[in-house]
Amino acid sequence: MILFLAFVAATLAITVWASRQTKTAADYYAGGRSFSGVQNGLAIGGDYMSAASFLGIAGIIALSGYDGFLYSIGFLVAWLVALLLVAELMRNSGKFTMADVLAFRMSPRPVRTAAGVSTIVVSIFYLLAQMVGAGALVGLLLGITGEAGKAWTIIGVGALMIVYVVFGGMKGTTWVQIVKAVLLMSGAALVTLLVLGKFGFNLSALLGQAATTSGPSGNPGNFLIPGLKYGTDAQGLAGKIDLISLGLALVLGTAGLPHILIRFYTVPTAKDARKSVLWGIGIIGVFYLLTLVLGFGAAALVGKDAIAAGDAAGNTAAPMLAQRIGEEIFGSVGGTILLALIGAVAFATILAVVAGLTLASSSSFSHDLYAHVFKRGQVSERQEVVVARISAFVIGAIAIGLGILAQGQNVAFLVALAFAVAASGNLPAILYSLFWKRFNTAGAVSAIYGGLVSALLLVIFSPVVSGSKTALFPGADFAWFPLSNPGIVSIPLGFLCGWIGTVLSKEYNAAKYAEIEVRSLTGVGAEKASTH
Repeated sequence: MILFLAFVAATLAITVWASRQTKTAADYYAGGRSFSGVQNGLAIGGDYMSAASFLGIAGIIALSGYDGFLYSIGFLVAWLVALLLVAELMRNSGKFTMADVLAFRMSPRPVRTAAGVSTIVVSIFYLLAQMVGAGALVGLLLGITGEAGKAWTIIGVGALMIVYVVFGGMKGTTWVQIVKAVLLMSGAALVTLLVLGKFGFNLSALLGQAATTSGPSGNPGNFLIPGLKYGTDAQGLAGKIDLISLGLALVLGTAGLPHILIRFYTVPTAKDARKSVLWGIGIIGVFYLLTLVLGFGAAALVGKDAIAAGDAAGNTAAPMLAQRIGEEIFGSVGGTILLALIGAVAFATILAVVAGLTLASSSSFSHDLYAHVFKRGQVSERQEVVVARISAFVIGAIAIGLGILAQGQNVAFLVALAFAVAASGNLPAILYSLFWKRFNTAGAVSAIYGGLVSALLLVIFSPVVSGSKTALFPGADFAWFPLSNPGIVSIPLGFLCGWIGTVLSKEYNAAKYAEIEVRSLTGVGAEKASTH
């Protein structure tokens, strides 16, 4: 509790300081574009290394072995798409949100409406995962086993998150993310070194022990080959397709995540945008290598059955591993201290990520929907920021309610759904807008709504929502779509809808495309990107 309260006090102090520095809309939305490439790289790492990464991936590897490994690799490879196709061009083309880029060469109101809706939906999916992680984590640390206790935990995390965003804006949120990135890397590295030291820094010994302890009783070697979670005999071909679908969503989703895209606007130059992504990739790459050791270490030392008993979805595997390795090396007091340390770090992770997500969605509502759609640009910066703060309350409340409903789901899996929705709706519109001359308003609206609606519908009628023991509604069964991740269907649909919408419309503005092409490559005029 002392470690928890110390971190909360430190981050609240940062928020109070940042609130005094936040005077304009640029300060609130983009931190005054005052962060260096290294600082923004740390913040990107802090934003991306979520509860899903730390708690969910370790848990899914501990329970499913090799099949959980794909999450680590998918989340990492996704950054190459973000770096090569999106980061610098978005920084050069926009001002505060993804919609600034899309609306520049098109009719702004329908495009901003679609982009705003998509941003809020993706952010709420992602927030859902963090809330579930918070409930599982604090429940483990405080010995809370009942759903009511975990629900109160989720409410508490949601309240803190709203405070960060409402008062600190982007500046406060970024500094919280930088602090959290340093803490998370330090904590994960410490546990990884202790686990590797336990096995004499011999990976083969670690993997062998993981298979023996947590593999199937008849054939423990299956723990280290594909097929425990995806492609089992019961799933047949659908399981193998589900694995491909998951991989597609993970690799393509990052470049469409709103809370990652707005990070590119916090740096002063395109060079800093590139540098921040390179730093982000370095930090994230090392971290995901650490999650492999944490996951297999939990399988080896804690065991699959004990992890599942603590949390059926495996979300508490990393803290349980910290406690076990601490006890074995330093005794019971050492185990307790290490558990508290990792728990506080994971809690920091959740708070920093939910703050970033809430900021992205509230910014989109105020800047895109309120200022440009409802008020047609006739609004002051001060009014816009007030609306952003009010919408942070509303979005936070929605996330709290859904988080309470979704307890029991693996958080890495929930985030994969957010990635699928982002890759289906946002990514086609962004790529077409940056690289296709013919692209127009009808195409942008069709791409966003086509990808978004298809992804949501397929999730609703999948085993995620009904028809399985781990579904949101396990007592109901209206699942007709066999895959848990919709990406393999909804991502091509998003691109197809964008193409069909474009070719069926006669709208075409060659001059605007030429201007955004120059702007995206050089950064000239980016500050005026959303003023028309």
